[in-house]
Amino acid sequence: MYGNVAHNIYAQNNLGIESPAKLIEMLYEGILRFNAQAKKAMKDRDVEKRVYWTNRSIAIITELIAILDMSQGGVAKYLDGLYNYQIQLLTTAGFKNDISKFDEVSNVFKVLLDAWRDTTNVAH
Repeated sequence: MYGNVAHNIYAQNNLGIESPAKLIEMLYEGILRFNAQAKKAMKDRDVEKRVYWTNRSIAIITELIAILDMSQGGVAKYLDGLYNYQIQLLTTAGFKNDISKFDEVSNVFKVLLDAWRDTTNVAH
């Protein structure tokens, strides 16, 4: 259902993407945007839009899990667990109508985005 979100984003935006590292940055940014939209929909009591935006975030996280290189050891295993936990939080947010879960997930991805940017800037 969520298959190959990263590839689709890359294909749609390939003119602005310099590298696979840029793609990861875009995926993290997408999660932040979609969570903000889901949170707004929850505040507006728009269940259909909340589900739509939540599912978009979950699709990206699912793709991030799929592209993890588990041969890289501890970091990949940590991210696998962290990403799966974020999916749980997003699912719980909808069931319990809990906006704070969207904030929690967004805070995690803000930290990951900052760390990713720091890492990729050092690598260049």
